[in-house]
Amino acid sequence: MGRYIDEILQPGEKVLYSTNAHWMFYLPAIAAWIVALILLILSRATTTEGVALLCLSAAAVVAIAALYWSVKAWFHRWTTETDVTNLRVIHKTGFITRKTFEMSLDKVESVDVNQSILGRILNYGDVTILGVGEGKQTISSIASPLAFRNSITAR
Repeated sequence: MGRYIDEILQPGEKVLYSTNAHWMFYLPAIAAWIVALILLILSRATTTEGVALLCLSAAAVVAIAALYWSVKAWFHRWTTETDVTNLRVIHKTGFITRKTFEMSLDKVESVDVNQSILGRILNYGDVTILGVGEGKQTISSIASPLAFRNSITAR
């Protein structure tokens, strides 16, 4: 399965910038994997059989949750595309049900970037594109939002 952008490019249109959902979507999974590892170590460190079994069971439950969150984050990143071409801005999410928006660069009035402190540190944020007659579109938690904005506004 190819990229969505490759399927919809018009003749003479070329991709100027591509970005994706930020890896921060993996943070819940990473935290759960750490908790599962700590519980596993605790189950091996304790001498009481009941406590060891409880820690081992809790580690298994947390590991299953971590696996679910890992697959969910990977799938979200895999099915999300955000591109700027020489003619338009394109954003696509979803696999079976697809949600897209496209806005001509000529119709872009302003591009706003919203980053939290953690977003500034990890280089992710939300980008809001205001279009003339097109409305407002917000792209959440993308990697390198300032570079994305610059690729839209610099012509």
